[in-house]
Amino acid sequence: MRVADVARLLVLAAIWSASFVFIRVLVPPLGPVWMAALRLLLAGAVLVLWLAATRRNASLGRHWRSYLFVGLINSALPFVLYGYAARELPASYMAILNSATPLFGAMLAALFLNERLTLSKVAGIACGVAGVVLVSRAGGLVVDTDVVLAIAASLAATFCYASGGVWLKRFGSGLSPYAVAAWSQFLAGVALLPLGATSPPPGPIDAAVLGNLLALALVCSAVAYLLYYRLMQSVGPTKTLTVTFLMPAFGMAWGALFLGETISAAMLTGAALIVAGTALVAVVGASPSGRRTEARLEERV
Repeated sequence: MRVADVARLLVLAAIWSASFVFIRVLVPPLGPVWMAALRLLLAGAVLVLWLAATRRNASLGRHWRSYLFVGLINSALPFVLYGYAARELPASYMAILNSATPLFGAMLAALFLNERLTLSKVAGIACGVAGVVLVSRAGGLVVDTDVVLAIAASLAATFCYASGGVWLKRFGSGLSPYAVAAWSQFLAGVALLPLGATSPPPGPIDAAVLGNLLALALVCSAVAYLLYYRLMQSVGPTKTLTVTFLMPAFGMAWGALFLGETISAAMLTGAALIVAGTALVAVVGASPSGRRTEARLEERV
């Protein structure tokens, strides 16, 4: 990769892993639903305006149902689930567990995309599961029912991300990735408003909360998506996926720096196992047909 692309990859990993710090800060005053809804509405509105300014046709009348579905499964549900998990889990834990997304993706692709589960993929999934178990039992948390449910919510969020990716790969080949990024977020934010009406923000909402919300929405969603699709265009899906390998390290660093979270040896070992499992699934275990599909995606993007 070119130096510029490596820099974009590092910036993207740093931005996306920082989102868990912002979530931890915002959930107490806003609650999980309003944190997710406002993040989506602000980021989606900015990207929709960017689409209009760059004259990119989203064909909204034709594809709005697809944008809404992707927004619900790929943004609204995981954001709310991570908001729920943030009540119990440190930001670093959520960043580590988030890296399990490709493991779920491999299992779903085997079921719905006829992608063969190779020996390396099975080994990667087993390695990732071992890493999740180790992180879940790492020191610093009392593993009670609330913590177990928070871990389950984090893993459910990664399952949503994987499901959204598989759906897009199977049914979304005709959609513009930039239009998906913009309209899926905006429509998902609108869809959360009725739920938000039943769960008002606990408060208080001050300037610090608004600043963190703007950073989460504009940097960790709007800017991050533009970086992500710029990388997809320049280096392709496989290399862009390596952002997943970098996020646990950044996540632990941000959690320790800004929230005073402790990094234990068990967390480091568990993160290494999940990243190694992801590498086995995403890179070593990539099938020839999968690589051909990624090549076509790279040409389309």
